Amino acid sequence: MDDSLKTLMTDLGNAINESLSESERIAEAIGEIRKAGYDVFLVLEATIGFNKRDDDSEEEQPETVKMSSGKLKFTTQDQRFLKLLKIAADE
Repeated sequence: MDDSLKTLMTDLGNAINESLSESERIAEAIGEIRKAGYDVFLVLEATIGFNKRDDDSEEEQPETVKMSSGKLKFTTQDQRFLKLLKIAADE
């Protein structure tokens, strides 16, 4: 992994951490739990994936799948992920 991506990932992690620590709603909820007599430990896990795009290729256009409640757009990557989970998206 190159250094610029590591820096960007660190920046993203810091931004997420700052957003959570500055959230009034989260602070209020934690305060209510503490008032109820409990200690609070907040541990969040995030999985963030990165794929290097070819600069020469055009942006992938999502495939539209019509469902009874509306339309969803799946990219090829979305379809591969669903296939790994053994989920079929009927067309």
